[in-house]
Amino acid sequence: MKKKSVLKKILVTVAVVLLLLTGATAVYVSDYYHAAEEAITYINEPAEGVKTDTSEKGVIIFEPAEIKAGLIFYPGAKVEYTAYAPLMEKLAEKGILVVLLKMPLNIAFLGINAAKDYPARWPEVENWYIGGHSLGGVCASMFLKNHLDEYRGLLLVASYTTTDFSGSSLNCLSIYGSNDKVLNLDKYNEAKVNLPSDNREAVIQGGNHANFAWYGDQKGDGEAAIDRLTQINTAAETISSWMNKQ
Repeated sequence: MKKKSVLKKILVTVAVVLLLLTGATAVYVSDYYHAAEEAITYINEPAEGVKTDTSEKGVIIFEPAEIKAGLIFYPGAKVEYTAYAPLMEKLAEKGILVVLLKMPLNIAFLGINAAKDYPARWPEVENWYIGGHSLGGVCASMFLKNHLDEYRGLLLVASYTTTDFSGSSLNCLSIYGSNDKVLNLDKYNEAKVNLPSDNREAVIQGGNHANFAWYGDQKGDGEAAIDRLTQINTAAETISSWMNKQ
């Protein structure tokens, strides 16, 4: 009888712990940065010469009339992927075909292989790039490690790579805002050893972490000294120029 009582207490304790963990997980994944309404207009009303395709669940394709290069993009942690529509649309205006991916529970670590097979859909596109914002850039580079033959370059937006590409011929661009307080600059600088020696770095003066997308302010971020669209337009110009010169 005593053994049954002990077993019952153990089962009840396990059930309570599982319930608490489930509740904590639900709270964590539901607490994320939502895309602003303004960001959605770039999907529904793209600029002339740009088509958007939302027919595939969890994917938005921004296709220019004349494709110069392709980009697979991973969003930052706990950020709704549609918040990146303004930057992606601006890149498409400059001839970049963009595949913007939604991550499971808005966490790129849970969707590292999300980019698989996309370049093969557009065999006419010779130069493909992959990248992401913040944690998205870290995870995109983890995917790239086993797919180097498919991509010409890596784009790190307020991000860095923990994967060693130093001995590769990969083209890399690291871009971030001077007022970014979310990006850990110590880790960013330490991680530079993982990049090829000709890695290009661009710092947007007055820009911060969150304003590469449109989801409002981010906790712990620095205050931007330039407006959001100025940062997005500057980023699009820098990124597209880098790609088109490869």
